[in-house]
Amino acid sequence: MTVYFIGAGPGDPELITVKGQRLIRSCPVILYAGSLVPSAVLDGHCAEQVVNTAELDLEAIVALIRQAHEKGLDVARVHSGDPSLYGAIGEQIRHLRRLGIAFEIVPGVTATAACAALLETELTLPQVSQTLILTRYATKSEMPPGEELHELARHRATMAIHLGVQHLARIVAELLPHYGADCPIAVVHRASWPDQDWVCGTLADIQAKVSGKGFRRTALILVGRVLTADDFADSALYHTGTAHLYRPARPS
Repeated sequence: MTVYFIGAGPGDPELITVKGQRLIRSCPVILYAGSLVPSAVLDGHCAEQVVNTAELDLEAIVALIRQAHEKGLDVARVHSGDPSLYGAIGEQIRHLRRLGIAFEIVPGVTATAACAALLETELTLPQVSQTLILTRYATKSEMPPGEELHELARHRATMAIHLGVQHLARIVAELLPHYGADCPIAVVHRASWPDQDWVCGTLADIQAKVSGKGFRRTALILVGRVLTADDFADSALYHTGTAHLYRPARPS
């Protein structure tokens, strides 16, 4: 018996991996985060038990897994995005290890990747930004020392900020001293869902634009010069003079 932590992707049912889809269709027990995972992801399943865990606490979820374990039934534990990023699987794994229950993590497409695709943007550009910071805005729980937003902003790297749209004013205030008022920023609501929407602007005007859209939750904030950059060097990867294992160098 194995528990499979499956990343369902950001919303579009077609963005789940082939492996994730196969496991959902073969596992006799499915526990899915119904508040963020569309029901279409479960299409084609033949499970004996399907439970929406949106209203369950950790203890209740672990109890369901234990019941499946006692029956020798594999479990598809379906999370949105990639389960290893803000998926709250760490505490579930801790329980499974204590109980001696086998598990496997099946990666998924992240919301950040879906937003970049929607915005037609590469998040790492030569001479602009070669670093991507994935973080969240601290509200209910504090960030570890050194991971506060104003500290991360010192790097001026491309940044994806989860769970922050309701606190956009404070986020902008912390970013401004490091990125500058003219720095591009985008707020994407429910990327890859049928009702996806987004707005692009700068740190100077993004608050008014987001207010006009009425975004209140389920939105990702992307900030960085890569969002509008056009004057950057070509990557060395495909440069004529760059040799690697699969391609010898040729004169420029």
